Amino acid sequence: MSWWDETDGGTDEDEPYGQYDESSVRVRPNPKGNRPRTKTRPSYDDAPTGWVTNVDRGRFGVLVTSEDGEHVVTATKARELGRKSVVTGDHVSLAGDVSGDEGSLARIVRVAERTSLLRRSADDSDEVERVIVANADQMLIVVAAADPEPRTRLIDRYLVAAFDAGLDPILCITKTDLADPTSFLAHFACLDLRIVTSRADDVPFEALHELLDGKVTVTVGHSGVGKSTLVNALTGSTRAIGVVNSVTGRGRHTSSSSIALRVRDGGWIIDTPGVRSFGLGHVQPENVFRAFASHAVTVQDSPDGIPLDQAHDWEIVDRVQNGELGTTGVERLDSFRALLTGMGAEDPGTA
Repeated sequence: MSWWDETDGGTDEDEPYGQYDESSVRVRPNPKGNRPRTKTRPSYDDAPTGWVTNVDRGRFGVLVTSEDGEHVVTATKARELGRKSVVTGDHVSLAGDVSGDEGSLARIVRVAERTSLLRRSADDSDEVERVIVANADQMLIVVAAADPEPRTRLIDRYLVAAFDAGLDPILCITKTDLADPTSFLAHFACLDLRIVTSRADDVPFEALHELLDGKVTVTVGHSGVGKSTLVNALTGSTRAIGVVNSVTGRGRHTSSSSIALRVRDGGWIIDTPGVRSFGLGHVQPENVFRAFASHAVTVQDSPDGIPLDQAHDWEIVDRVQNGELGTTGVERLDSFRALLTGMGAEDPGTA
């Protein structure tokens, strides 16, 4: 006989389970939290804003300006941003602890629309782009007159990337005490470039400050050209300075990420790691032309009846063929043709 039998005259009240009802049942809590899930997300319209000054292994330094002055906040990327990248130069909105106190951590919840975007790819055939810097105004291309030897084709790539990003290029020649840069500069004679020269014992502070004042300038350059030395002199920074290998002639990388530094007399410099190559797989071939001739036909200027992808000014080709640009013009045209054909475009020499 069981421990309870309805034949023994027992009632429902006598049943062990009869003394409980549904209200007595304990409901297990939601393992993901007790708040109901919703697709409604906060707008962050009143969120404090800041400017990303550096990126380091998933942590972002963000400069925040308030009534009490400026301070740097350490932040991480919020989940709602998904795969959207955050890079040095981005204007962002923040949530969480924005005090900037030691150990505090905020979240970047929104990235503002970018006015410019400097990118590069692994090589010319790789369409996967790597974003380097956002919202810069101009590009300072640093190249040494010697040690290491200047590479005109690398400078050509920087120029293409600058024009593609909407940045105004400036060419800075360092180490002119080691070699005369005249023949090198002749390569860019057909461009209206702003050029500054520098010696080891004579940094042209006045000329550079005039160009950098009130601007956000991204610096690029081959490893070992003296870029970090120049940036340290202009900003008071103490970033590591590399040396050139006497055997290979190559410079050593001294920085691994981009960082924004305030120029002493105004403006900002975003110093980027030195590179030995600069892929342009993300650039449309028609955007290459501005870096090679003083004039180029834009989409708005395209003559009626001519397809946009063919509406280019072949001025440099004509000037080379007419002998106007001499040997340097031939070299420049060769660089031009190599870039375009490497990107799968038509060779201008056969157009």
